[in-house]
Amino acid sequence: MAQLRQGYDEFRSRDVEIVIVGAEDAGAFGEYWTKESLPFVGLPDPKHTVLKLYGQEVSLFRLGRMPAQVVVDKDGMARYVHYGYDMTDIPTNEEILTLIDELDQEET
Repeated sequence: MAQLRQGYDEFRSRDVEIVIVGAEDAGAFGEYWTKESLPFVGLPDPKHTVLKLYGQEVSLFRLGRMPAQVVVDKDGMARYVHYGYDMTDIPTNEEILTLIDELDQEET
């Protein structure tokens, strides 16, 4: 999430909002959000309702939820999905921003 925090202004300049869905309860989630001063939206999902809708997987061998990045357009359509194989398998901000720019060009 540090990567997203560092690039937050670039996302906002493209009228993009970042929403992080986490498997923790509201108390733990809020505590982390405050401690890390995260500028974007966080949604605690302890029952994994939203996480399951987007297909985020759990790997007991890899100690938890695998990362997933989903770009959802303003109409609510998922335009890009990346499911990571481990906690380091996360697209860079530049990759996501380039994708957003390309999707924006398609719409115009």
